[in-house]
Amino acid sequence: MGVGEICNREVVIVAPEESVLTATRLMKNHSVGCLVVIKDERPVGILTDRDIAIRVVASSLNPEQTIVQEVMSSKLVKIREDQGIGDTIRLMRSASVRRIPVVSDKDDSLVGIITLDDLLDLIAEEMDELVKLIRRQQAQSFRV
Repeated sequence: MGVGEICNREVVIVAPEESVLTATRLMKNHSVGCLVVIKDERPVGILTDRDIAIRVVASSLNPEQTIVQEVMSSKLVKIREDQGIGDTIRLMRSASVRRIPVVSDKDDSLVGIITLDDLLDLIAEEMDELVKLIRRQQAQSFRV
């Protein structure tokens, strides 16, 4: 299964030239902890609530005068939509990130976003199905 099949396709985006204040309002209004920074329909960075706390608030920067590009994580880790869940987990682990934009195989445009929480939910569902299978087999073996 490609990560494009399970990623969240409703991604909240922001332009690099927007103010951090605008970005934080987007985060609040959409109840999200990160925004994908888009330029020419392609992801160029990611802005997390942690980026804002550390790079803006702790540095006493003015969020109205600071633009997203100045404080976003620009060393962007992204994954193609056809790559698997295992690839995604390995990439998250090696890059020490919890969120990865998913891009099109064709033109690198944004398709969605996959988070550690999404993967944990998926794995928990799969584990639950395995537990049900084991219990069903155990019940059948006692009937024989």
